[in-house]
Formats: sequence, C-alpha cells, structure tokens
Amino acid sequence: MDLQQNYFQLFGLSEAFELDSEALTDRYRSLQRSLHPDRFANAPDQERRIALQQAAQVNSGYETLRDPLGRARYLLTLRGDEYCDETSTINDLEFLEQQMELRENLAEIRFSDDVHIALSAFMDELAMKNNSYIEKLREAFSVEAVDASHVKGLVQRMQFMRKLQQEAESLEEELLF
Repeated sequence: MDLQQNYFQLFGLSEAFELDSEALTDRYRSLQRSLHPDRFANAPDQERRIALQQAAQVNSGYETLRDPLGRARYLLTLRGDEYCDETSTINDLEFLEQQMELRENLAEIRFSDDVHIALSAFMDELAMKNNSYIEKLREAFSVEAVDASHVKGLVQRMQFMRKLQQEAESLEEELLF
C-alpha cells in the first residue's frame, strides 16, 4: 500500500462527492483484514510500524470519506482549496439569524411539556436541513468546474448544523440520566 495515495485512490474510488458507500465499506474491511496487527505479530519491528501506519491511514481515510462533511472538505483540499475553520466566517445574515433561532429553540426544549417529543422533532428538523445541504453538495460537485467558494459556504453551514446536532445529542443524553 502506497502511503502517498489520496483516500479515494486508497479505496479504489473516483474522486467525487457521490460515492458507493458499500464499495467503500467493503474495501475498508478488506484493507483492515490485510493490515490487522495479528498478521504482523511475528514480523520485524519496522514491518509492524509500517503496517500500523497503513492501518491508521486506512482508518483516517474511511472516516473522512464516509462522512459527507469530511468528504466535501477533503475534496476541497485535493482541489487546492483548503478549508480553514479558524479563518472562515459566514456573512449570510439570514443563515446566522436562523442559527440563533435554532439555538433558542434548543434551549427552550428543556421547558417543554413533553421534552422527548420536542427534542425528537428538533432533531428531525436538523436532519432534514443536513440532508438538504448534502444534496446541495452533490449538485455543487456534480459540475465540471466546481465553485469552491460556494462549496465552502455549504461546508460552513453543515458545520454549524453538526455542532447544533451535537448539542442536541448532549441534551438528549442529559435527559436520559
């Protein structure tokens, strides 16, 4: 296995946002079997280290490609349009207002008559919004000349939604105990 390959090459997939998730998972399992530490238990130290590096590369590639947000960010990087969280800001006032409203809705869930139903409805809403962004990314990456600034804006929005989803999941865990 060549550690210089990008993740798409590693898994034998074309460099595209749309991918065959079953083929990705099958190739991942195959690579994991061939790189399993038990196969290298009696190998020299250098061989074990290389196998460990390769296994780490496979794991990182799989996690990146199976996640639509990670895959979009990775595709931007491959195209030379690296995305940086620290310097990226959203200037879309309407989107920012929507985020504030969603955060307020999440905060108010604690005081709902039926917290679990309210939280479930909120998480369903987030899932719908996330699926909408995934579809927009599919469309954005389906054209020959990808508009990197448009894709970056979609990635930013998905990151906001991901963070909000994580906060909702934390609330859900908190309410269970």
